[in-house]
Amino acid sequence: MSFVKSRPDAPAGFFEVEAAGLRWLAVPGGVPVAEPLDVAPDRLTTTRLDSCPPTEAAAEEFGRRLAVTHDAGASHFGVPPDGWDGDGYIGTLPLPHTASPTSWGEFYANLRLRPYLRAAHDQGLRLDGFERVCTRLEAGTYDDPSDGPARIHGDLWSGNVLWTPSGVHLIDPAAHGGHRETDLAMLALFGLPRLERVLQAYDEAHPLADGWRDRIGLHQLHPLLVHVVLFGGGYVAQAVELAHRY
Repeated sequence: MSFVKSRPDAPAGFFEVEAAGLRWLAVPGGVPVAEPLDVAPDRLTTTRLDSCPPTEAAAEEFGRRLAVTHDAGASHFGVPPDGWDGDGYIGTLPLPHTASPTSWGEFYANLRLRPYLRAAHDQGLRLDGFERVCTRLEAGTYDDPSDGPARIHGDLWSGNVLWTPSGVHLIDPAAHGGHRETDLAMLALFGLPRLERVLQAYDEAHPLADGWRDRIGLHQLHPLLVHVVLFGGGYVAQAVELAHRY
């Protein structure tokens, strides 16, 4: 059985980069993904997945496997998935990639925050406090030289986590080389069933850096800005409040 996503007006590469991301994330021992079967400019065909209620056992396995996926690594922050050159998408918005290695802070400030701040500004929305955060990021305040680029899903909200009879599978990635805490923060942003067990199992498989819970909000700034641009001013106050913490 297969599942077909289609969009007649899809921008160039919309489904192709998604298929590349799914293939890139399918690492041995990692979280299984919806396998891409066929891709065209206006559609993507994947394996069909049946859903079931989440369980503690499945949550534990998901946490352990997600650590394995991340540990597969990437050549640098902002690198696109193998088999794809150029930018990607998050939701319906462009997601910048880069061929040039940088620090995580520089990558996050210049490719994950500022492009969406500019888009929000073009819509007449003002977001105070973000430029100060970007300056701190570029200065290396939140860099961790001991942990290199991870192979991340990039849009890991609960709707892209499918609980199936054979365990969690991932769909709809915005895959790239990023920070492992980014995926974990996205899981927390809109709520994932049995999240604490997922996080505990992850930390058991790959111990997280000290203070990682304090940085969850920092990693949530990008998806909140995406929502500001896509859905309007309702998310502005939440994003601004979070930015002022960093």
